[in-house]
Amino acid sequence: MKTLSVLLLLFPLVLTAQISRVEKKMVRSVDKHNENAVALLKEVVNINSGTMNLSGVRQVGAVFREKFDALGFKTTWVEGKTFNRAGHLVAVHEGSGNGPRLLLIGHLDTVFEPDSPNQEYVMVNDTIMKGPGVVDMKGGNVIILYAMQAFKEAGVLDEMSIEIVMTGDEEKSGSPLALSKQAITEAAERADIAIGFENGDSNYRTAVVSRRGSTGWELKVTGKAAHSSQIFSDKIGAGAIYEASRILNEFYTRLSSEEYLTFNPGLMLAGTAIDFKPGSDGGSASGKSNVVAKDALVGGDIRAVSREQLERAKKIMQQIVTENYPKTSAQLTFGDSGYPPLAPSEANKKLLEVYSKVSEDLGYGKVEPVHPINAGAADVSFTSGLVDAAIDGLGLSGGKDHTVDEFGELHRLPVLTKRAALFMYRLTHEK
Repeated sequence: MKTLSVLLLLFPLVLTAQISRVEKKMVRSVDKHNENAVALLKEVVNINSGTMNLSGVRQVGAVFREKFDALGFKTTWVEGKTFNRAGHLVAVHEGSGNGPRLLLIGHLDTVFEPDSPNQEYVMVNDTIMKGPGVVDMKGGNVIILYAMQAFKEAGVLDEMSIEIVMTGDEEKSGSPLALSKQAITEAAERADIAIGFENGDSNYRTAVVSRRGSTGWELKVTGKAAHSSQIFSDKIGAGAIYEASRILNEFYTRLSSEEYLTFNPGLMLAGTAIDFKPGSDGGSASGKSNVVAKDALVGGDIRAVSREQLERAKKIMQQIVTENYPKTSAQLTFGDSGYPPLAPSEANKKLLEVYSKVSEDLGYGKVEPVHPINAGAADVSFTSGLVDAAIDGLGLSGGKDHTVDEFGELHRLPVLTKRAALFMYRLTHEK
């Protein structure tokens, strides 16, 4: 990992910068190409790239690959067969300068599969466009591309070392996760700063410096089946449903007040017999009101802002599981993989300061951090601990992502592209 103290020393000098002659060239480039940027966004939004539509994901990747090739990037397609997905686009530019190496992260897939009713963009008015993936996150991919275009036209791209990874499975990660996210982790090991172009909370006045991680958990409870008239007896005990309820209630009582921590039971099956296949989104249960439940199963997720918080919560949950009601037993298991947290750090906050200063210099106002509770898991989290600093949420603003009403604010596209371009330029060029 690079020397953090050297990186931090750069920031006070960066924050004194004003709009320079070179930066003005970038601004003009973004304005000149804005119609092309909007046209490209419309083109890729109209290509279905639901995660499991592998050919559609590859098609969107091919569109961006051609554009990066034209800018002089060396592009490769990382085939996804080993993790059961389409794959990833990687574009690399090796510069001649000595500035920090940047890793830019996007994703090509959306939550809208071919059977979704949301397949094409619709202009609500002159500035608002509805469409599948317009903010999550094809708009962010377009911002990356036209920031690179601005660097080239301003004559600074040759000096910059940039690696771009656009994944094909952000919305539904491939398995095993270690292979699915290998392109990001390997790029992060080569980089100094990671910048994600997700939409964050879809507010152009905010950016993300901390994201909570997410992993799954499963609770299995066993009791003694018997006629309901014998429940609570020394021989039969409380039954599986009461024990599962006790555990969930204790989770809530002892952990729900901890800041940034959430744990959600999203699926529950209980009764005389249950049928559930791991990895499925449902199952079945059978039982009668006059029979004590023998089995219960609960599946959920847990989200934490740091690895330390996650491990502490796991320990408390496991302790709760051992405090069984009579004649019951329970087992709690956590997924061995998941999205790691992007913990808050001083270096991440410094990145936000630079980004906010750029925004103010451009006349767009201050940028505030997104509260971690509103920042879900994202690919940038896999750079945690591998880069000196990371920031996310620099994508297109809009709202209602993951719904058929997802929309993007097209009038913000040049604003956000200018901010991103000047931000990256100052990180790599200010002395």
